[in-house]
Amino acid sequence: MIVREYEKDEVTVHKVPLLLMGGIVAISLALTASVSFGLFERSAIPEKARAEAGTRPEAQRPLRFFDEPDGTVRVEDGASKAVLARFGPGEGGFVRASVRALVHQRRIRGLGPEVAFELISWPDGALTLHDPATGRSIEVASFGPINRAVFANMLAQEAR
Repeated sequence: MIVREYEKDEVTVHKVPLLLMGGIVAISLALTASVSFGLFERSAIPEKARAEAGTRPEAQRPLRFFDEPDGTVRVEDGASKAVLARFGPGEGGFVRASVRALVHQRRIRGLGPEVAFELISWPDGALTLHDPATGRSIEVASFGPINRAVFANMLAQEAR
């Protein structure tokens, strides 16, 4: 059996990669601090950017969402009360999550379902699910083309 003895048991790392990693961390912290202190503007907020540009909606539809006893979510036109879509248990996960987020904000403020949500289509292809009761919005197009298509179908279709 051969036994080797090492005089120095140390791991060496080159200084250049360590300095580069330290530099990246320092730059990240400096940029984050500069945004926090107002030296750089924060990312654009779609509502404000559209208001500043004077952008008008292409289409708009009031929507109401209802939980049925069997777990189905029913989507109705807010004005005509015509059923636009139904999502059974295990279906429409993005619709359920989006609406729950907005309804949660209503509950925090002690608001009920009296005011319908608004689904708004913009000239650039963006879709916004807006809650006029709280002022909160979800940019639907930000969550991918499949999720956008679900809401776009609600906006475009005739009542069933």
